[in-house]
Amino acid sequence: MMRKMKNKPFYKAEELADMLEINIMTIYRYIKAGRLHALKIGRDYRIDKKEFDRFLNSVKTK
Repeated sequence: MMRKMKNKPFYKAEELADMLEINIMTIYRYIKAGRLHALKIGRDYRIDKKEFDRFLNSVKTK
């Protein structure tokens, strides 16, 4: 029996799009442009939580 991890170390691209209230294609464009680093596992992308935090800090307005 598999248990769900409460503190997942990775987000799915779809989860980030939902969290940020943006289209999933925007997340894919950020990945393709190298602005957001992701792992591609099969057909899905996984983004490390620390990478997501780095990305948010890089796009933060001053």
